[in-house]
Amino acid sequence: MMRYSIRGPHKGPALLATAVALATVVACSGGSPSGSGTSAAAPSGTTSGTSSSAAPTSAPPSPTPTPTRTYPLSTAPRTVPAVRDHEAARGPGWKPAAPAGVVVAANSAGLADEGRLLAGELGIPYRGTAAAGPGDVELALGGTGARESYTLTVRDNRVRITGPDEAGVFYGTRTLKQSVKGTGAMPEGVVTDAPAKPQRGLNVDIARKYFTAGWIEARLREMADLKLNQFGLHFSDDQGFRIASDSHPEIVSAQHLSKAEVRRILALAQSLHITVVPEIDSPGHLGAVLRAHPDLQLRNVQGVPRQGAIDISKPASAQIVDDLLREYSALFPGGWFHVGADEYQALTVRSPSASYPQLATAARQKYGPQAGVQDLAEGWLNDRAAVVRAAGKTAKAWNDGFFRGGVVTADQRIEVEYWTGKEIGARPPSEYLAEGRKVVNLNDEYLYYVLGEPNQFTYPTGRRIYEQWTPLVLRGTTPVAARYAPQILGARLAVWCDLSAAQTQTQVANGIRMPLTALAQKVWDARTPALTWDQFRTLATQVRG
Repeated sequence: MMRYSIRGPHKGPALLATAVALATVVACSGGSPSGSGTSAAAPSGTTSGTSSSAAPTSAPPSPTPTPTRTYPLSTAPRTVPAVRDHEAARGPGWKPAAPAGVVVAANSAGLADEGRLLAGELGIPYRGTAAAGPGDVELALGGTGARESYTLTVRDNRVRITGPDEAGVFYGTRTLKQSVKGTGAMPEGVVTDAPAKPQRGLNVDIARKYFTAGWIEARLREMADLKLNQFGLHFSDDQGFRIASDSHPEIVSAQHLSKAEVRRILALAQSLHITVVPEIDSPGHLGAVLRAHPDLQLRNVQGVPRQGAIDISKPASAQIVDDLLREYSALFPGGWFHVGADEYQALTVRSPSASYPQLATAARQKYGPQAGVQDLAEGWLNDRAAVVRAAGKTAKAWNDGFFRGGVVTADQRIEVEYWTGKEIGARPPSEYLAEGRKVVNLNDEYLYYVLGEPNQFTYPTGRRIYEQWTPLVLRGTTPVAARYAPQILGARLAVWCDLSAAQTQTQVANGIRMPLTALAQKVWDARTPALTWDQFRTLATQVRG
């Protein structure tokens, strides 16, 4: 990095000291400042001597140089989440001032959207693909770093942000934006940054409570500035089905998102490098579907229906769910689809086979004489995962849909979304990890924002997440062994609307603001945060507004 010093010919230490001393004398006597090209007059009456031949005169002193300005060593930019590494340097840093603009390097035209967004946020022009000039911010693809990594260099009044992919460069622009918002400038030096976890985000239940497209879009923008990259959309449950359907319009709730609205949400998400993960939960939580198809509802041996549960012994049950999975796999372009699998009511009774003999019979017919209702449910999960896999998606499912023992085992390729150890038959996280499964953390002890706080849930706080939780804490408050860290893909904060009227959309947004901010810090950087909670909260207010 640039180092600033006093420069000039033949300026050894002794001469420099003499120059400084002379400057001090002149300043103290009220004379001309050093380097002005003038000298003090000789005292009156003084002669050069009486000899007839003049004594040799010494050379006039060199003019005193004007010192070059020096800068203290820079400090890391103040951002949320904090950057992973900053190489300090001496220099003025960078501020968005004329003639600064944002440019895209050659062979990096795909960064045009990122360039336009940043230029608008900084209030400087976007000049497209062009050579960087004085004061400019240059965005460029290149390098061999990890996915979503970036390098941000501030030198000679220019900023250069590079990364191996567009997402990494985008996250570099978020760092620049936050630093400028918080302090007015980006410090001199080099930031090298990358996330600790590949999946980082927010999950929202829009099935129990309708949220507008505008509200969802605002959350996406908020997430992007925090370098979060995954938005789970739970849009089907007992209380509602919230996205228009072409294959089964009869199941759609009166308040719902049109497909045009969904496409607008998806376009925004894509521009912000966020993947939207749709969820159609089955074989439980299908009440909205079953209201239009009561013949498919699960009934026990006495004919009593079970809320939200579909009868998985009936071929028509698989057909309608698969119709929906295929329809929405085509609508959502991302690489995941959540197929649910939690809280199937047939498995919450003392003897599932006695209470639901039709399920027991179907299990034996499909999987052999030793199979039971659990195996039929596990086979249902595998079959639904196969449907979305055929559409190019990786399946996700809740942890209580994965069972120990039995004839049928859940497909190893399904990602486990671990939320609870409270459900009947729920297993500790270490069992899934020991099986080699990949797990995502949605620990209901820390990361569940349940409207109305039913069933002993309490609203999560940013402070508790920041001070106590890490991605290793999958269940309760105890972390799993550190050797499992590579299998834990990340985490999401989850909003569930069990008592939907308990909060307005605005109250939900305000309530999750700091928990989401704390989560962002903990999934981006696995190290213990350097700031106290109070310092972190103050910083978040400064850089996020």
